[in-house]
Amino acid sequence: MRNARPSIDQIQPDRYILVTSVSLTPANKKALADIIGPSLINASDILGFEDLNSLLRKHDDVAKSHVKLWLSDTAILERVLQSASHNFTTVTRAEITAKLNVYAENPSFGQGRKVLESQRILIISGPGGVGKTTLAEMLAYAYIGEDWDLVAIRSLDDGFARINDSRRQVFFFDDFLGRIALDERALSTQDTELGRFIARVRRTPTARFILTTRAPVFQHAKLVSDVLADHRLDVAQYLLDVGIYTRRIRARILYNHLVVAGVPIEHIRALYDTGTIKKIIDHKFYNPRIVEWMTDASHIEDVAAEDYPEIFINKLNDPESIWDKQFQHHIPRRCQHLLFSLYFGSQYGAEIEDIQEIFEGLHPLLCQKFGIAWDAKDFESSVKVLEGGFIAVANGRISFINPSVRDYLYRYLLDRKLLVTMAAGAPTPSCAMRIVDQFKKLSDLTPNDWRTFLAGFSALVQRLNTIPRWKRIPSNPTNFRAYDTTTSDRINMLLLWWKLSGLKIFLETAVAIATNPTDQFKSWDDARALPTILANLLSAPQNEKKDTGPLAVAIESAIRKMLGGSLDPDDLERVVTSIDTNKANLGHMFDNEINTAIPEMIENVSDNLGHVDSDSTLSDYILTVEKLANRIGYNSQAVESAKRAIQSRIEEVNENAAQDEELSVTGEDVREDTFDDQDLKNLFEPLLAEED
Repeated sequence: MRNARPSIDQIQPDRYILVTSVSLTPANKKALADIIGPSLINASDILGFEDLNSLLRKHDDVAKSHVKLWLSDTAILERVLQSASHNFTTVTRAEITAKLNVYAENPSFGQGRKVLESQRILIISGPGGVGKTTLAEMLAYAYIGEDWDLVAIRSLDDGFARINDSRRQVFFFDDFLGRIALDERALSTQDTELGRFIARVRRTPTARFILTTRAPVFQHAKLVSDVLADHRLDVAQYLLDVGIYTRRIRARILYNHLVVAGVPIEHIRALYDTGTIKKIIDHKFYNPRIVEWMTDASHIEDVAAEDYPEIFINKLNDPESIWDKQFQHHIPRRCQHLLFSLYFGSQYGAEIEDIQEIFEGLHPLLCQKFGIAWDAKDFESSVKVLEGGFIAVANGRISFINPSVRDYLYRYLLDRKLLVTMAAGAPTPSCAMRIVDQFKKLSDLTPNDWRTFLAGFSALVQRLNTIPRWKRIPSNPTNFRAYDTTTSDRINMLLLWWKLSGLKIFLETAVAIATNPTDQFKSWDDARALPTILANLLSAPQNEKKDTGPLAVAIESAIRKMLGGSLDPDDLERVVTSIDTNKANLGHMFDNEINTAIPEMIENVSDNLGHVDSDSTLSDYILTVEKLANRIGYNSQAVESAKRAIQSRIEEVNENAAQDEELSVTGEDVREDTFDDQDLKNLFEPLLAEED
């Protein structure tokens, strides 16, 4: 302030106000008043840290319009921490605070919030590393801060199992279409479920649904998925592209990372003096993930200050080089094999025991193939080496520390020899299917290539019917977690492999599983798939039919058995709709069973409502009862009785239902923003002045 006094006297303002984030005592303010001189009308025009916080408490709307200020409040942060720690793979107070510190507020938060409040669904798409997950997390944290429950899901089954009308819930499905490329098989089987869950959330005032995906994957998915192609969903799409980051926001992201990461001042000066800061923020491949990487202390500790600008620009030019050197030269082969295991384990991370199972299947074969010694402790030692650098370990789960690791492995694993070797070690059908999906990406594959490759799964196929779909949770033995693929998925997998390879073991195993599955066919897992499988078998060329006849008989029997069981309205609708969709090939094959199952469901519906606690689901039940009753022209009195029973349950549920309250955190509005080179200089020069 002594240095500023001459400028103040020269300007001679009518009023001078000093605002600082430094804590000030009354004595401090008096000393500053003497320094500022006559331009200061009153000492109350000097505001310190405590004064700012007092104003923010008084003007709550100001704090809520700046999400970083609002979320930094101790009480809000504690609420976020408690909820997030139960939903994300790993989260600590330091990590949430770090995210807030480097987050550069931009219009995407305010726009995303408005879409969520008006549509209840928000799909955030954009290029890798642009900040999709960060935006989703900030929105989720804001809802948590206003007493909403966060439910981070890894599948639509998770969502259906946890949605509860008696609570205000925000669902978060990160990268719901897959991190690398669209899995058309998975989307085709989940398409209707996605539509049902989106419709369910839209009808539930106390639910919000945030999804993220990469822009190219989303555009491809819209070509495959009837639900995503629906024009009514376009209003719920918010495309977050790097273009949303104005020059000012790019500069602020870089500034925040440099400061929070504690980049040495000589490295910052090197960026500034060489004009590299301007080159970074104007770079055509500017990406927050690269900025985060190149400001992390562990990645620049061995980089000389004079080399820092060139290396930074090189990383923007070639982002794959981030992981290549470390992967190829800085970790042993056993660690590489663990990363392969995680890649083929799950895109969202997985239980440590599941990844160890894959590792113990793949690692010995890879070591044998390439002449590498191995022992029983390789998994444990590999986890220790990789933790913090390539992987995160928390709450009994392993995940990639950054999605870009998976991106790198996707390209590295486009290797025929590696994939053929690993096929023989796949311990589960889900792992095998991911290896097959990777093999599909190779070019110029011949029928002989497929036969050689798929033959490697023979050992897995022989024990396929013994691999469980569900596993008990050790910490809660009465509960189960989804462990692997459904029975119908396994049959589809075997049929595909048989067609690609001609190996009879695949078709014979499919027949054995369909005839006597270890995990019986379930309506919620298999109702849609089984009629489709049967229809495809019946419509196949004649030369195929003679081979697949026994499988068709087994599938037909399974469908009849399912229709003869006790089914909720939505379960029955699922199987009947699938049969009707495939009517061209199935004809009237199941009419008798359907004509028996529908009346039984309607007559007994009142006895099967206690487990349903959602008025949205119950309202669907009413529509389903009407739809199925109309299909067979069933007794109208019985239908009205069933509807009254469902309506009675709806009234019970509504007594305990949560009330809808709009999120009041606003965020920034879109506005014209100019940020020239002088503004850039003004932002970064104070960092260097502190050194002086």
